[in-house]
Amino acid sequence: MGFFSAILGFFGFGFGISIGLLLGYFFFIYFQPTHVKDPEIKPLAEQDPITLQKMLPEIPLWIKNPDFDRVDWLNKFIEYMWPYLDKAICKTAKNIAKPIIADQIPKYKIDSVEFETLTLGSLPPTFQGMKVYLTDEKELIMEPSIKWAGNPNVTLSVKAFGLKATVQVVDLQVFLAPRITLKPLVPSFPCFANIYVSLMEKPHVDFGLKLVGADLMSIPGVYRFVQELIKDQVANMYLWPKTLEVQIVDPTKAMRRPVGILHVKVLRAMKLKKKDLLGASDPYVKLKMSDDKMPSKKTTVKHKNLNPEWKEEFNLVVKDPESQVLEINVYDWEQVGKHDKMGMNVISLKDVPPEEPKEYTLTLLKNMDLNDVQNEKPRGQIVVELTYKQFKEDELDKGFEETQTVQKAPEGTPAGGGLLVVIVHEAQDVEGKYHTNPYARRIKKNRDPRWDEEFQFPLEEPPTNHRLHVEVISTSSRNLLHQKESLGYIDISLADVVSNKRINEKYHLIDSKNGRIQVELQWRTS
Repeated sequence: MGFFSAILGFFGFGFGISIGLLLGYFFFIYFQPTHVKDPEIKPLAEQDPITLQKMLPEIPLWIKNPDFDRVDWLNKFIEYMWPYLDKAICKTAKNIAKPIIADQIPKYKIDSVEFETLTLGSLPPTFQGMKVYLTDEKELIMEPSIKWAGNPNVTLSVKAFGLKATVQVVDLQVFLAPRITLKPLVPSFPCFANIYVSLMEKPHVDFGLKLVGADLMSIPGVYRFVQELIKDQVANMYLWPKTLEVQIVDPTKAMRRPVGILHVKVLRAMKLKKKDLLGASDPYVKLKMSDDKMPSKKTTVKHKNLNPEWKEEFNLVVKDPESQVLEINVYDWEQVGKHDKMGMNVISLKDVPPEEPKEYTLTLLKNMDLNDVQNEKPRGQIVVELTYKQFKEDELDKGFEETQTVQKAPEGTPAGGGLLVVIVHEAQDVEGKYHTNPYARRIKKNRDPRWDEEFQFPLEEPPTNHRLHVEVISTSSRNLLHQKESLGYIDISLADVVSNKRINEKYHLIDSKNGRIQVELQWRTS
């Protein structure tokens, strides 16, 4: 019986399995749920940016976001320069870290902390894309996306209580989204005075930390604690709107801001040579600082006088006393035609003592070419008195900061009124039918002129109900029928500048196809 039971059990098991498989297949084929739909398939080009980012988290930003530009050229540049950048960055980091370490270690009773090894490795960071913002201010704003999976070797030697321990940082990963602002833009290399760096989001930082050869990050809980601590500390210091400021050049020198005033007193001239055929000459003096676009200062004309006395005083702005010179030119005034030059000479400002007046008697020359034989001819002499007054350090700093803020109106401004300052910066895409020579300061044949001209209007009361009319005019002496031509105009309501104190915007020119103009308005009150 036992044998027959085993045989029947074997066949029963096999039969049951077969029946079960057939029933399962039948139910799978004929009883599928009808509410399940096939997934909708779309090409990647039709996906929105958020879906793309979820599907492909490592795809570069310049593919996912149209605001980011591809910067492969920058990655190639950094890759080639990385061995040199590595040494330069490490040297700078050591110089910055040494005084900080020396200041902190006494608090923790540590004898010394020194770098045994400091190298950023052979793998440079990469830029996944860069967004650039254009503003109407003198600044450039960039937001790069930086990823760095490097192999640095940073080894610190710590001595305390007679013991020595080495701490090593390896396998660093850093993902950053900084905002880098270069401002103000200046006309001296490297063309910006300061760098401002902020983080637009908390950085991702991952690294290995070895103490005496043991990996501290393998201890449960330490890895997450250290990572979050670094994120929070860095974010507290540099997360937007907090910034790290690095000065590249002295903004006062870079922008050639005024550093002093030269007080010039034109006293007299002697033995001037007659330029007119009939009668004596009519001399006057023009004063100008070298490398300065401001108009020359002029004395009055002394008619029919070869030994004139003026005793007239002028103030000229000094921007670089080491290189600038005072140019003194004497002219013979003519009622008709060009004024004849009687002679000239210069005084180097570095030879003028500060804060004390000094009198100079100069021999007039034809020009400053020492080899010109015509300079040997007598042309007379001129006597001037110079006093150079330097600005104080706090006045220099204040002058630079006031370029970004609104200054106060000068003394004598009406109590209920103020000073309206209009700065015409530049225009773009202006074009005339007959000629394109736009001015405030005349610029010949230029569709994108830049002026940076300032105009001041003292007003008895705030101009809340007034409008400012700005018109771009082109002039040409060659076109007699159309000597002047309008290239477009704008009308700006002044109510906003009274309430906001400062406006700096670009406006589309009326009666112009594509022309625009940038105008800055300031309302200064006492």
